[in-house]
Amino acid sequence: MIFDPPLKQATLIKRYKRFLADVILADGSQTTIHVANTGAMTGCAEPGDTVWYSTSNNLKRKYPFSWELTETKQKHRICVNTIRANQLVEEAITAGVITELTGYNSLRREVKYGSENSKIDILLTDGPQADVYVEVKSATLLDNNLGYFPDAVTTRGQKHLRELIEIVESGKRAVLLFAVMHTGINSVQAAKHIDNKYAELIELASQSGVEILAYQATITKQQLLLANKLPFKALITFTIKA
Repeated sequence: MIFDPPLKQATLIKRYKRFLADVILADGSQTTIHVANTGAMTGCAEPGDTVWYSTSNNLKRKYPFSWELTETKQKHRICVNTIRANQLVEEAITAGVITELTGYNSLRREVKYGSENSKIDILLTDGPQADVYVEVKSATLLDNNLGYFPDAVTTRGQKHLRELIEIVESGKRAVLLFAVMHTGINSVQAAKHIDNKYAELIELASQSGVEILAYQATITKQQLLLANKLPFKALITFTIKA
């Protein structure tokens, strides 16, 4: 994914109201930009961080600038626009980068499924194995040199795990794919200290046959590219009872 037009640089003042942030532009002026991220963004939005933003040509938008990337004081680069995760995963599947998901001739987005009325991010069909239901999560939380998901309690994420378990029980493939959008993360694990229920469910999902994958994006101000497979570290502290 190439940023076209190129991203522009600013300095973060603060993020607030979840979807807004105040920044100082290169010319010294201050403005408000849109934040396409509903999470806590822990470690991704510290005052003084460098912000890279895109510009929309939609004249009806109140805030034409959108926060895309953060560069931290530790020189880590983070994609904070969660919309990009699904786009990168789709590109990577199409390019054959995600070897576990190759050989499928049909890719559909946002397909309704499940007993809890969910929408799967990507549905792969017409391939060498059973249909594949792919749920994509953007992972950006770095804590003590470890990568975690989620960065806040997520009842929606818990629901998705239950739905994926049902897919496996129906005889199809289910994949939870972490798009790691932080250059400082080297592995991913469930954030038990943040959402214990999610951690329990992801262990149950793994034991039930849900495939858990993690691929990291290379991040520059010019482009994003999902390229590197990372380990997902299962927790061994839970004894799961189905």
